[in-house]
Amino acid sequence: MIKAKVLIRGDADGDGLRLDEPLSFWGGVDPVTGVIVEERHPQHGEVITGKILSMAHGRGSSSSSAVLAEALRLGTGPAAIVLDQIDSILVIGALVAGELYGATCPIAVSGAEIRTGERWTLSGESLTKAES
Repeated sequence: MIKAKVLIRGDADGDGLRLDEPLSFWGGVDPVTGVIVEERHPQHGEVITGKILSMAHGRGSSSSSAVLAEALRLGTGPAAIVLDQIDSILVIGALVAGELYGATCPIAVSGAEIRTGERWTLSGESLTKAES
């Protein structure tokens, strides 16, 4: 169990997807499909839907909030987001999705080394890696 600083409360379970570089949801994610569409991103073509999405922080445009909220509304967003540092733009997107659509996406800051394909659970202030 690893301690996490919770920015948006909620529980989530899913396979980890660690991004090698920060991602802008605006122009970087297709909210209809949940696919990373930014061609220069190392994880181009990966699907974020239902994943415990892990990255250092988001990148760029404040419009990322709207794209994250739309993906959550459509059910194509991540199950949770785990960041290395606080990113207010992503927090705003998750707050808006919760308020307008009742769609939850917990967000936490943690030093957890989440690797792609590992199963993780975020509950309260704890991140737990599933036993293999």
